[in-house]
Amino acid sequence: MIITQSSLAAVLKNNVCEIKFLRRKPRAGRSPFRRMVCTNANQLLLNVDGRLTLNYAPPKGLPKFNVNEKNVVVAWDVLMQDFRAISCDNCDLIRTVPANEEFWEYFKNELSIMSSGQKMMFMDS
Repeated sequence: MIITQSSLAAVLKNNVCEIKFLRRKPRAGRSPFRRMVCTNANQLLLNVDGRLTLNYAPPKGLPKFNVNEKNVVVAWDVLMQDFRAISCDNCDLIRTVPANEEFWEYFKNELSIMSSGQKMMFMDS
């Protein structure tokens, strides 16, 4: 389902989302799309499990650009364990998981068992 910038920002506040979007900066030899698992859910990121398991660290400041002008949402990338700017020019919401125990089941059963190579393939698919 194609999702807008404001809708994605709202959903990320309480959920973890699997999304696919067109890269803002294409990379040679890589898919023009980027897939990621992301969130901005404080109840997940600011607790002990979020800090230790997801290696969450609060942002060091505001983006150096206007997110509305660029049509992006900045969110925590669960696999890359860093903040990423998500282009909403062509953003597909694939899956939404509540940022509660349901996420930790998803993380345990699907994400944590991925090898580095599987994560790279996931992100480029």
